[in-house]
Amino acid sequence: MKTTLKAPDEVLKQFDSLLELVGNTPLLAVTFSYKKTVRTLYAKAEYLNLTGSIKDRMALHLLRGAYLKGELVPGDTIVEATSGNTGISVAAIGRAVGHPVTIYMPDWMSSERARLIESYGARIIPVSREEGGFLGSIRLTEQHRDREKHIYLPKQFANDGNPKAHAVTTGPEICEQLRSQGLAPDAFVAGVGTGGTIMGVSEFLRSRYPKIKLHPVEPAESPTLSTGHKVGCHRIQGISDEFIPPILQLDTLDEVLAVSDGDSILMAQKLGRKLGLGVGISSGCNFLAAVMAQNQMPEGSVVTTIFCDDNKKYLSTSLFQEELVHSTYLSPDIELLDFQVIGRIRPNI
Repeated sequence: MKTTLKAPDEVLKQFDSLLELVGNTPLLAVTFSYKKTVRTLYAKAEYLNLTGSIKDRMALHLLRGAYLKGELVPGDTIVEATSGNTGISVAAIGRAVGHPVTIYMPDWMSSERARLIESYGARIIPVSREEGGFLGSIRLTEQHRDREKHIYLPKQFANDGNPKAHAVTTGPEICEQLRSQGLAPDAFVAGVGTGGTIMGVSEFLRSRYPKIKLHPVEPAESPTLSTGHKVGCHRIQGISDEFIPPILQLDTLDEVLAVSDGDSILMAQKLGRKLGLGVGISSGCNFLAAVMAQNQMPEGSVVTTIFCDDNKKYLSTSLFQEELVHSTYLSPDIELLDFQVIGRIRPNI
């Protein structure tokens, strides 16, 4: 697709405009009954971002930061490895500020992800398991940079700007929204893809609440974080990308929580069918992990998490199929009752 170069001041103005479409999302207070006990969990509605996922925060922060530092200049091609949502975000934001975008993505991700990336005018290069899957995608972006000129790699899995995006936006927003209700967080849980969300939010929350529990989450079927290496396979797209990302520092966090992919699917289905919250499988996973964390804490503890993306990226996946219920699952014991919206608050930090 032909790209028209924008003047530097035009690019910066466009980045600033995009800040109005990314972040500052509502916090949802979800009331539910678990084994006959009524509780509340708090989840950031990240599916309301520009392209429908939390990755918009990171993509905007990395690209805007690279532009301000002169690492990304007009005419450069943005090249990134992704399991889907980051690719969608980079494609949309990259195109909005006038850059061509190329995305390397494992070929087993949902077809909706690939089509959305292409809908933003980006080029997508599928990567097979034989070519290395997720790690192969990263290697191929580096080879792309080495053989062509004017290439910028955001490097989401290793870029310190990834967690920083959440330390300066997501974490402060959670604090301010809870504070507006006279509350303070006792725990935060999040599934780990790049590790940016859990590391960045944790950095901010722990600076304000030193005793807070901070739990990374992984699929029970593929416990990469617990074992330290790729093992098994799972259906929760966007987390557990077969390796431990460089930016993830497990020794600074609390216990890793494991949630079954089938249970996550059932929970995401419940959130849509009962409350009208059209979220993806990882959001169901995060909700169940938050329940697990709450089970370990005193009654009334305030546990927060993330509803990462919307259900529209999963139309061809197990989310829209009948899922078998197993006796070990948590979701059958959860009855969703209601939710209230804690409005957008742009914190000053």
